[in-house]
Amino acid sequence: MKINVKVIPKSSINMVQTELDGSLKVKLTAPPEKGKANEQLVEILAKHYHINKSKIKILKGMASKVKVIEVLV
Repeated sequence: MKINVKVIPKSSINMVQTELDGSLKVKLTAPPEKGKANEQLVEILAKHYHINKSKIKILKGMASKVKVIEVLV
C-alpha cells in the first residue's frame, strides 16, 4: 500500500492525522537534520500500523516534507 504523507518536523508532539483525501499528516518532534525526522517517521508509522519498521519504506521525498511511503502488509 502506498501512502502520501506530509511531515511537519520540530513539532511539540508526535501525532498521525488522517486527511480527507486519504493521505496522512504526521507531526514529529525530531528536527529535519541528518535523517532524524525520517527515522522517527518510520518508527511512528510502524506503531500506528502495528507492524515492524522494516515493513515501511520511503519511496519518494527523502529530503522533502511531502513523501510517498510504502507499507508492506
